Amino acid sequence: MNYLDWQNLAIAFLRVNLGLMMAAHGYGKFFKGGRITGTAGWFDSMGMKPGRFHAVLAASTEVGAGLMVALGLFHSLAAAAFVGLMAVAGWTVHRSHGFFIINEGWEYVYMIAVAAVALAVLGPGAWSLDRLLGIDDVFDGWVGLAIALGGGLVGAGVLLAVFYRPPAAQAE
Repeated sequence: MNYLDWQNLAIAFLRVNLGLMMAAHGYGKFFKGGRITGTAGWFDSMGMKPGRFHAVLAASTEVGAGLMVALGLFHSLAAAAFVGLMAVAGWTVHRSHGFFIINEGWEYVYMIAVAAVALAVLGPGAWSLDRLLGIDDVFDGWVGLAIALGGGLVGAGVLLAVFYRPPAAQAE
């Protein structure tokens, strides 16, 4: 294999694994454990109201964006969805626990967002649907960075500003 083949293999490996991991999280919200009803109750308890709306939105975004990342389809927009999801999770669930995941901190969600942004900057690689569509090099580099990081953080900020109402014990 030449260098570009190894690079495309590495990008595809990261893209497929990261994407399917996220899709599995969304699948779990739909079909495992407490399903949407249980997830909705959890979202309500943390202040993301209405909980059912946010449970369906989060699960659908995790499945949809996860599959898009795995397939390399509209990769920068999918990466923005990852950043948005992880920023909301980091803010609502993990920020008060410090950095390390061992204490339920924000380390894990941060690294998922970092990987998604890196993929947006690099592009989806040759083995992607974006390549088949001829748009694989349109939304990478600085444009990919702006879409993934900027779009994801703006989206998360708007969602939190409009819907996040932490319980009194969390608000203090």
